[in-house]
Amino acid sequence: QVQLVESGGGLVQAGGSLRLSCAASGRIFSIVAMGWYRQAPGKQRELVAVISSGGTTNYADAVKGRFTISRDNAKNTAYLQMNSLKPEDTAVYYCNAEIVPIGMGSRRYDFWGQGTQVTVSS
Repeated sequence: QVQLVESGGGLVQAGGSLRLSCAASGRIFSIVAMGWYRQAPGKQRELVAVISSGGTTNYADAVKGRFTISRDNAKNTAYLQMNSLKPEDTAVYYCNAEIVPIGMGSRRYDFWGQGTQVTVSS
């Protein structure tokens, strides 16, 4: 059993900052990649940022230069530092991890967190 638990969402004014955390726990052999997605009302879920086990990062154009993804491999935790927030960043943010569970050979599985609300007021 693998779980992802997110924290750090909330309400912030435009221009402000928030930091999201995602902690993975359970029968984990290795974490290949961790990422953040978001879904605004009436819109499809979209990739925000992703980081590999080696630290390679990729960002959506809309957040480049404002958001920073990082991870602590020892803690199986990923972070999303969000600066210069805009009202259009308002969404439910979901953590995603590509994980090789213990006892499942080398097969990778996708796991999702429960989501955390980020609301940016103008």
